[in-house]
Amino acid sequence: MENNSILVIDDDRNILAIIELYLRKAGFSVFTCTTGYEALGAFRTIKPTLVVLDVMLPGCDGWSILHDIRLESETPVIMLTAKGDTGERVKGLELGADDYIAKPFDSNELVARIKAVLRRSAAPSDQERTITLQDLTISLENYSVVLDGVQLEMPPKEIELLYFLASHSGKVFTREQLLEQVWGFDFFGDSRTVDVHVKRIREKLGEKPAWQLKTVWGVGYKFEVKQA
Repeated sequence: MENNSILVIDDDRNILAIIELYLRKAGFSVFTCTTGYEALGAFRTIKPTLVVLDVMLPGCDGWSILHDIRLESETPVIMLTAKGDTGERVKGLELGADDYIAKPFDSNELVARIKAVLRRSAAPSDQERTITLQDLTISLENYSVVLDGVQLEMPPKEIELLYFLASHSGKVFTREQLLEQVWGFDFFGDSRTVDVHVKRIREKLGEKPAWQLKTVWGVGYKFEVKQA
């Protein structure tokens, strides 16, 4: 399929029509479906560049579809939902969503978010994308984190955040800078998203003497490699 194809999954045909109109004006090819039952099949057939996925769908909800997509693909996914609370947002990001927007939304903002996510996912193919630090290997080549020879289960954004911090060892980043660099949000980000991801990463990595993901109080976070 074309490399600018967007699959939009929503049971509200009026919303589908509006999204399709704005995305086509922005130069995207748009494909749509309206039920959870057909969503995964459409994803596998179309092989879209990005998915816009509603949470509340007949047949199979968006969380289940997102889970199934992440089992086989790192295709960017933006979640749509009528629920705007932080808990729903965090749930989507933890399951591997790349962004999240609550209904009702501004169509221009949705287009801007799609473009931002696609910019972040379009990394140069010749860029070195693996970091090895003694007992820790972080790879964006195959989206894996290996600690003490064991591959950890991490969603894509946790891996990208850890990779970014580790590749700038010793440098302190604010939450806003991390949102821009890792998520690609311009001004759309919620800084609590960063805190949640750091907490999850720490839980999985545990305490290590050679390196540490540190909080710099009042500023943000840094990845510190300790000298032997």
